Amino acid sequence: MSLLADDFSESAYWLMDARCPEPPDSPLPAAVDVLVVGSGYTGSSAAYETARAGRTTLVLDAGPIGGGCSSRNGGHVSFSLKPSHDALFAQHGKAVADRLYAEGLEAMTSLTAYVKDERVSCDWHAVGGFLGAHTPRHFDRLVREAENQAKGFELPFKVIPKARQSEEIDSPLYHGGVVYPDEMAVHPLKLMVSLYERAVRVGACFQSHCEVQLLKKTTEGFDVLTSRGVVRARQVLLATNGYTRQLSPWHQRRVMPIGSYILATEAMNPSVLAKLIPRGRNIGDTRRVVTYVRPSADGRRLIFGGRAAAGESDIIRCVPRLHSMMVEMFPTLRSVRVSRAWMGYVGFTFDKLPHFGQQEGLFYSMGYCGQGVTLATYYGRKMGLRLAGQAGGDTALEGLEFPSRPYYRRRPWFLPAAVAAYRIADTLGI
Repeated sequence: MSLLADDFSESAYWLMDARCPEPPDSPLPAAVDVLVVGSGYTGSSAAYETARAGRTTLVLDAGPIGGGCSSRNGGHVSFSLKPSHDALFAQHGKAVADRLYAEGLEAMTSLTAYVKDERVSCDWHAVGGFLGAHTPRHFDRLVREAENQAKGFELPFKVIPKARQSEEIDSPLYHGGVVYPDEMAVHPLKLMVSLYERAVRVGACFQSHCEVQLLKKTTEGFDVLTSRGVVRARQVLLATNGYTRQLSPWHQRRVMPIGSYILATEAMNPSVLAKLIPRGRNIGDTRRVVTYVRPSADGRRLIFGGRAAAGESDIIRCVPRLHSMMVEMFPTLRSVRVSRAWMGYVGFTFDKLPHFGQQEGLFYSMGYCGQGVTLATYYGRKMGLRLAGQAGGDTALEGLEFPSRPYYRRRPWFLPAAVAAYRIADTLGI
């Protein structure tokens, strides 16, 4: 049986009912106050704030507007910091740990308010999330962590023992889990389009397919060499996250582009997914090789993502593994074919924290570690406020070391060995 449906396309499922914005093809200005490299959630959120404050703002992207992970992610919206409060406390002290966790909660609140107040049509649903335990020992750990959250930063939760697991997910893979009811699902491209349109309304200019090739520091800012000419900018924001390349070697050495691979099944009878995921939750689990799963908003397709490869850019080669991972979770979907498959690059950092600040005059906000829907919109807004000299641009991230590693330059050459080791650990239940 072919795994590919008759309508198969190597494009994101989100493109079936939305399109990346197409700004008018205009000549580049000679000079601007703020130039943003990267037009995703970070760049568009920052551009809104700078343009609203009266700064002439130009956003450039080497590809389509929002064509990176802002239009390619799985559409999960949740509390978004990877390190535990205890880990941050040990490394940075209580004051910083508390501020970071407060910002993580505020990022969720801020995005929710934006969608509701602006009446953004982006398939926003309060679905909650189920975090499955891969082993009984993992279940004990999940429950212990949920019951001992940092005081003042507790997220509501519900423990689901294996005996009641079918209430949340019909899968043989897990040994119970924990539900976090405050998680949301969103159509990431529709959210991206709304952020772009909001920035344009207050005067920000965007250009797609205009690669920034060189940043030359001057006494008054930067001369920005692009594929379509030179622009002089007083301030430059690097908002490229997992697509950070040689434009800034310093940042490139600190953000790892990790491939994430996603499929959408062919359309099914809604009763199929209603049995597999009765409450329509976002699904994650405790394995090291990450998976993230959800039904589509209409309940007819499963959207299944994960680390199906290490460094592979040909999505067709990844479909068999993705499909196998999906069938491991849901054996009844063995005969269901794949309608869409795509990939994108997640920006990971060595300390699993996002980073925000200024390096030799170049501003940056990046390294969201797979949680960019909430973090990129939040820190993009804060960076825009900072560039515009407005209140609210401060964050606990400023001043934190942005670490790299010896021998790491352009590509995470160690990733294939790490993923292989993680797969073995997951198989053995370690």
